[in-house]
Amino acid sequence: MTATDALVNGGGSTPFTAPTSADDVRAYVRNNGIQFLFAQFVDMHAKPNAKLVPAAHLDDLLSDGAGFAGFAAGEIGQQPSDPDMIAIPDVRSFTPLPWRPEVARFACDVTVNGEEWLYCPRTILRKQLERAAALGFEFKLGAELEYFLVRKKDDGTIELADPLDTLAQPCYDMRALTRNLDFVSAVATNVSALGWDNYATDHEDANGQFEQNFQFADALTTADRAIFFRYMVEAMAQERGLIATFMPKPFAHLTGNGCHFHMSLWRDGENVFDADPADDPNGMGLSQTAYHFIGGLKAHAKAYIALTAPTVTSYKRLVVGAQSGSAWAPIYISYGYNNRTQMLRIPDAGRIEDRTVDGSCNPYLAATAVLAAGLDGIERELDAGAPTTELNLHTLTDDDRANIGVEALPANLLDATRALEADDVLRAALGNTGSEDYVDYYVRVKQREWSEAHEQVTQWEIDRYLQLY
Repeated sequence: MTATDALVNGGGSTPFTAPTSADDVRAYVRNNGIQFLFAQFVDMHAKPNAKLVPAAHLDDLLSDGAGFAGFAAGEIGQQPSDPDMIAIPDVRSFTPLPWRPEVARFACDVTVNGEEWLYCPRTILRKQLERAAALGFEFKLGAELEYFLVRKKDDGTIELADPLDTLAQPCYDMRALTRNLDFVSAVATNVSALGWDNYATDHEDANGQFEQNFQFADALTTADRAIFFRYMVEAMAQERGLIATFMPKPFAHLTGNGCHFHMSLWRDGENVFDADPADDPNGMGLSQTAYHFIGGLKAHAKAYIALTAPTVTSYKRLVVGAQSGSAWAPIYISYGYNNRTQMLRIPDAGRIEDRTVDGSCNPYLAATAVLAAGLDGIERELDAGAPTTELNLHTLTDDDRANIGVEALPANLLDATRALEADDVLRAALGNTGSEDYVDYYVRVKQREWSEAHEQVTQWEIDRYLQLY
């Protein structure tokens, strides 16, 4: 069985191994019938943009990149008068499309006139990872991407793809998982064939919602994989006449889509967050370095949430209210052991789960933000404060919060962007593009997004206010 057969069939063969050099890529393309290559990059909103390059021009692509009119590609800092952007492939990101094995993809970094383009989200993350490396750390990341399977009706509204998925508490429902087995097992097979090691597929807490997990890796690799995973799931759904959506809150009455980050810092092959629970006064198996990292996350949470929950709809997920099954999204700045009402959950020794992150995030920007916040906590030795492990934070009253000193997260995108604009640590981490701080560009785009949404008159408003006075 060839490597291509393994990607198609998903069994009986060694999974794909990412190349480490251009020669590895050339050999794979030559030996496995690759005919076309996507040169792909993302804009601020994580929209994957690409050119399809014939494999006969692989060497040209590797040496010269692929050119784009950046202004047409989305929010990536270009005007019509700017020179072309050039997307330069990272050979380590080479990824065959398991459902179209004659095609492969490169994740690319954007350059202009031979220089790094500092509006490129992947470049922004690389630079923050370089800063972490200068401090002796490697940032490792796992991402839990949730999605709904839906179809669009003739009137433009959406409905669940599975009309039988109607349980009041559908989480882990074996029957619904079985009805969708052809799709989710195909996704799982593809993930494992790529060498990412799918280790679980869940029917999640909402009707029609799924999560398919793969192993953590260094942060850049995980971000590259998150972009590809969303693209792959969306493409596979479309081939079946469905829509896979990672939108944070596609249904008002159902639990939303998270993309929880599981984070750790490593040095010389050792997890520096890890500690014997007996040596941790809180019994969670975290080192002092991890607690300082938590201190940084808490200190900057109100600002970095503008990047981990980056859409107007994100904040309709971060509420206590009507949900399917259970409510999982955080609303307060807190941490605790294995408690899903916390912003920062400690599911096991040596790692921190950030539950503010949702399915609409740009994983490069979100990872940059949380890493910068955590490193600031380490450098300034910030106090994490006391955990709130035993509390169901969704039942707290205002008096309860005041008594224990738990602050609320921003209630909307506007408030979050205002906090981001004032945060000097995140401003430095996201960098200066040469003409402006990226924070100012990001805030300008996102506040325009907020304004466009705020100017809409919804059916709820008409029902509530049409004859109120």
